[in-house]
This record gives sequence, C-alpha cells and structure tokens, in this order.
Amino acid sequence: MTRTAQITRNTAETQISVFLNIDGTGTGTLDTGVPFLDHMLEQITRHGLFDLDVKCTGDTHIDDHHSVEDVGIAIGQALKIALGDKKGIRRYGHFYAPLDESLSRVVVDISGRPSLHMDVPFTRAYVGKMDVDLFSEFFYGLVNNAGITLHIDNLKGKNSHHQIESVFKALARALRMACEMDERAGNRLPSTKEML
Repeated sequence: MTRTAQITRNTAETQISVFLNIDGTGTGTLDTGVPFLDHMLEQITRHGLFDLDVKCTGDTHIDDHHSVEDVGIAIGQALKIALGDKKGIRRYGHFYAPLDESLSRVVVDISGRPSLHMDVPFTRAYVGKMDVDLFSEFFYGLVNNAGITLHIDNLKGKNSHHQIESVFKALARALRMACEMDERAGNRLPSTKEML
C-alpha cells in the first residue's frame, strides 16, 4: 500500500502544491516563502521520516499569515488523503522533545475529530521575521483538514526559537508513531465505533 497524496490549492492569496509520502525516508523540498516555516517543516521530514515537498507562492508582501495558514491546510488535506481508510494504523502518538533549555510534549489522535489544544508561552513576539501568533494558525489549518486531535505543550523554555522547534520535533515523532502500521492490529480500525 502506497500512502501518498498530492494536493494543489489555489486561492486569490496563495498558490500551493504539496506532495506527502507518509512512509518516506525524511526528504523534501520546502519553499513556502516563509524561511522559518521551511525550517520547521524540515523537522517534520527529518524526524518524522515523511517525504514532504511544499511549494507556496503567497501574498507575503502583505504579511505571512495567508501562506502559513494555507500551508497548514494543504498539508492537513494531504495527510488525510495519504492515510486512506486508516485501517491498521496505531492512531495515537506522543513524544517529548528537548532542545537545550526547552522541552515540549505533543500528543496526537488520528480521531477524525479536529481539535487543537496549544499551550506555548512564547517569550517574544517574533522568531526571526515570523510572528509567533502564526504557529497556531498553521496548526489549526493542519488539524481541521487532517481530522486529528493535537495537544501541544511547551513545558519549559526561554528561547522562542527553541520552544517552537522542540514543538515541531515532538510533532514529527508523534505523527510518525500515530501513522505507523500496527502489525498486531492487522487490517482493523483502531476504534470501537469501527470508523475514524
């Protein structure tokens, strides 16, 4: 079974293409027009072992909001398609990731029910040129379109770069765990409802 998806999403504000291979090797070409977002998506490819190609042309002359949110939407759509019928997946994933003084925990449920619970007490308003408010927009786009529940907690941290990078590293590993096939589950859905 090949768990891949190709998404094209064009609006008046952004033009986006995404390719996702859940069972990849951790490679990708990332060009969102928002350099720090590219750096965070690289964490997903490398630590989640997802192959992810993202190209976004957006109205960054206004600000980065539309590009960041819409990239989250497109990746979420790709994840939902690539997961297919979800039979045999682990469904749940969790990971703690440190980065120097920062420690973050991410818990994922591929539940079919979109929900975001994010507690990251950023210590400054920008990381590089990226407004930290935009990270929640990315995650809302991701969860609402992938149909997942996502709990994000930065437990410790003083450096905002370290805080959000530890979040993305934990997200990568938690998603990797949740998307993995569970040999013991066979071809069954991990739900007593028999649907996700």
